[in-house]
Amino acid sequence: MQEQANITQEKIFELYGDYLLHHGEKPKNVYLFAKENDFEEKEFYHYFSGFEQIEREILNHLFTKSLELASEMNSSSEVTTKEKLLNVYYIFFENMTMNRSLVLSILGSNKIHNIKTLQNLRETHKQFVNTLNFNEWEMIEKAKEDIRKLNEKSRQEMLWLHLVSAIDFWKKDTSPDFEKTDIFIEKTIDTGFELMDNEPLRKVFDLGKFLWKEKFKTKI
Repeated sequence: MQEQANITQEKIFELYGDYLLHHGEKPKNVYLFAKENDFEEKEFYHYFSGFEQIEREILNHLFTKSLELASEMNSSSEVTTKEKLLNVYYIFFENMTMNRSLVLSILGSNKIHNIKTLQNLRETHKQFVNTLNFNEWEMIEKAKEDIRKLNEKSRQEMLWLHLVSAIDFWKKDTSPDFEKTDIFIEKTIDTGFELMDNEPLRKVFDLGKFLWKEKFKTKI
């Protein structure tokens, strides 16, 4: 067999995804994975330290691609903050649906595993949220003063937990073309800041933040 030329990050994503879907488990080691796909083991390490890092990067990769695809339509000054958020989310969930079997395989059913797998996506999502102008969002303008004054970190946490809940909804969605997920995303974004005015739901949100932080104390 000839050595495969110019192995790339995207090619490794493709090869790893194919392996997972065909075998239902991770490759036994990087050496065998590289050998079976006709490239040198050292080339793998140009991009990843191991298979766990690939899994942490795949959803982040889909989100980054979604940001790129949405960038042109979001560049207009006439596009509102809510529309920018929805544009990215709709493309992201479409990308996940196109790779649904792989994404479900990577996420699995273990909640702790999910949190580890979503680490890289969480950081990219935070950076995206920081680019949005929430001062123009009508929902926030009408909210109570303490909600309007949510600091940057609180807003990041709130929108991140919202995205995680949308991913969880999508995993369980059985509607045609996963249309209920699109409805869930739009409705929850519309009502999210109103719900934050509800004291019992505020406590649930605070508990969610606490549990997330506690699980991240576990060494990965």
